[in-house]
Amino acid sequence: MNNNSEENLDLEDELFEHYRFEVPKGQAFLRIDKYLMNLIQNATRNKIQNAANDGNIFVNDIPVKSNYKVKPLDVITVMLSHPPFENHILPEDLPINIVYEDEAFLLINKEPGMVVHPGHGNYTGTLVNALAHHFDNLPMNSSERPGLVHRIDKDTSGLLVVAKTEAAMTHLAKQFEAKTTEREYIALVWGNVAAEAGTIEGNLARHLKDRMQMAVFADPEIGKPAITHYKVLERFGYVTLISCKLETGRTHQIRAHMKHIGHPLFNDERYGGHLILKGTTFTKYKQFIENCFKALPRQALHAKTLGFIHPNTGELMRFDTELPQDFQDCIEKWRNYVKSHNTEDEEE
Repeated sequence: MNNNSEENLDLEDELFEHYRFEVPKGQAFLRIDKYLMNLIQNATRNKIQNAANDGNIFVNDIPVKSNYKVKPLDVITVMLSHPPFENHILPEDLPINIVYEDEAFLLINKEPGMVVHPGHGNYTGTLVNALAHHFDNLPMNSSERPGLVHRIDKDTSGLLVVAKTEAAMTHLAKQFEAKTTEREYIALVWGNVAAEAGTIEGNLARHLKDRMQMAVFADPEIGKPAITHYKVLERFGYVTLISCKLETGRTHQIRAHMKHIGHPLFNDERYGGHLILKGTTFTKYKQFIENCFKALPRQALHAKTLGFIHPNTGELMRFDTELPQDFQDCIEKWRNYVKSHNTEDEEE
């Protein structure tokens, strides 16, 4: 089991069963973290507790905390985000957009649709497969993924840093963990966001019913703290263009946080943004939204800015990217729409 970094590299869309134990009849009551330490090779108590905090340890198919006390005939399963076998990473000659490279790291502007690392249903064609072809001897992170310090979702575009040395990986990972990196995303969300700027705070953990989503929990004992700062860039009546700066970097953080405050990302199928959530019942409006979805066939999220301290020189490095063409096309459609429609009078 991997000790999660700040970026939660080991949280993915699917969970796979790695261990299953049935507690024998004669077992005395014992905390589950202590119980599993005796059964799983190389498992530390800290790693087991992290797995429990992430909702990955189940007793009788119900997620439990690390202080749960096992009892006779309990069925314990440990679920992790990667298959229970080591994937051989096949080097593939795939194009990657490298915007900067030196001896310590490289910066990639990831195209939407490219999965960052192999996992369930995506064992080839990933960024890691491409990196294995283009670079030799990249350092492995705690999840045995070469070069990766953080990740972004398959259908999110934008900047990603890849470490080329062990020292660079350690240095960069510490910056992400210490929350000293600068990360700005651009998002198009449903609804007219009321405040010009704001902060969303709420622990994130897997949704109790839909394990493919993350959700906000009021209980401080559930999940991990997550903080997103946002500000409005442009308003289109039924949708709003915003900037999001991350203080933490949890899985699906912006997607889950924006849904939590009632503004799911535009065309984010996982979180309900692929439905028409605001606007009119007019047929022409429905057609307009469908055209927007065709222009931007993914969640409207782009990792625009990434800043951090150079692991070798101590210099502040800051990188910025333009919105990809699909995102620009969708925004332009909305700009043209609001020029010819009064959304305040139009909405029912």
